[in-house]
Amino acid sequence: MPLRHREFHRMDNVGWLRAAVLGANDGIVSTASLVLGVVAAHATHDSILVAGVAGLVAGAMSMATGEYVSVRSQADTEQAALEREGGELLDDPKGELHELTHIYVARGLEPALAAQVARALTAHDALGAHARDELGITESMRARPLQAALASALSFAVGAALPLLVVLLAPLPMLAPAIVVASLLSLALLGGLAARAGGARVGRGVLRVVFWSALSMAAASGIGALFGAPAA
Repeated sequence: MPLRHREFHRMDNVGWLRAAVLGANDGIVSTASLVLGVVAAHATHDSILVAGVAGLVAGAMSMATGEYVSVRSQADTEQAALEREGGELLDDPKGELHELTHIYVARGLEPALAAQVARALTAHDALGAHARDELGITESMRARPLQAALASALSFAVGAALPLLVVLLAPLPMLAPAIVVASLLSLALLGGLAARAGGARVGRGVLRVVFWSALSMAAASGIGALFGAPAA
């Protein structure tokens, strides 16, 4: 018996990869920018650390809340569509079978074969067949609000921990350049890994994330320097 062949598609990574990369990127960029703004305002080392920790907590909670609300709304929409489809299957099973057959014909099956497939799938799991082939809802792609919220909060916190680690280790006079270098190198590595895993161009992914992150840090530093007290 030949061995089963499992094809690997990079698109399989897109869902979790996008959420993880966005969360970690936001954690690094927002926390580093916040800290740089406070540094530019000539705050004390303790104040900088407190601001960074507060940014981590607030950012992680914000990411979790936003992701939960968004995915919860998607889950509610999916559930409503499934309930409506279930009602239609009860009210008009022949019409729904005919509809499923037309879907398979449109995908390239001969009418007789399409009807046979539709009958077999309907007998096995009518709602599952319509959810998958009519509504585009599959079990692997179902919205999971709590899981999405926890993943977003965790990835943000992991990213935000990097600038805070620099704050703990670097002396105050070297804090700003240390944060910039460490953050941009980490973002470049993260952008490159994400691009490679997704099958995109690594160089373009690295340049994109580094450019916009550097712009964010520069803007935060400028605001801090503009409104901060002059150094004693």
